Amino acid sequence: MTVHIVARHVKLTKALKDFIQERMDKLQHYFDNIIWAQVVLTVEKKSQGAEIVLHAARQTFQASAKTTDMYSSVDMCAEKIEKQIRKYKEKMKDHRVADEEPSVIQDYSLPPQGEIRFSVIKKVPVAPMTADDAALEMERMGYNFWMFMDQESNKIQVIFKRLDNTYGLLQPVKR
Repeated sequence: MTVHIVARHVKLTKALKDFIQERMDKLQHYFDNIIWAQVVLTVEKKSQGAEIVLHAARQTFQASAKTTDMYSSVDMCAEKIEKQIRKYKEKMKDHRVADEEPSVIQDYSLPPQGEIRFSVIKKVPVAPMTADDAALEMERMGYNFWMFMDQESNKIQVIFKRLDNTYGLLQPVKR
C-alpha cells in the first residue's frame, strides 16, 4: 500500500512520518485490499488535525480528527477507520447471498491414507496482463506469487518472488 502524506502548515518530521506509516501498516492487517492511503495533516491556531482517506478495492474509508496533539489526531483517525473497516467486513459477511457458492471451500474430514488433502480451495479470477504488470500487482497486493493470463499467449502463468528478491516465472508447456 502506498501512503501519500500531505502536511499543511506543519513540518513533517521523520518520527511523525514513521508513526503514520506504522498506523497505516496496522490498518493493512485488518483489510488487505487497501490500494493506497492519503493522510492530510493540518495546523490551525491551537488545533492540530488529521484526515485519512483509504482507497480499497470496492470501498473508500474516510475519517478526520482534531486535537491539541498531532499524534493523537492521527491515532484517533486510525481508530475511526479501523471501526469502519470492521463494520464493513461484518456487513459483507452478513449480507452474503444464500445461493452464492463460497469462494473458499474448507474440508475438515480426515483423508484416507496416502491421499493428498487440500485445506483450502480458492477460486481466483485471472486478468490478462504482461509479466511486468503482474509483478507490480503482486507487489502492490503484498503477495509472494501472482497468477495471471499472459496477454500474448493467453496462457495462465505464475510469477513469484524468490528469496534473493528476484522474480521467477512459471510458464506452462506440453510434455
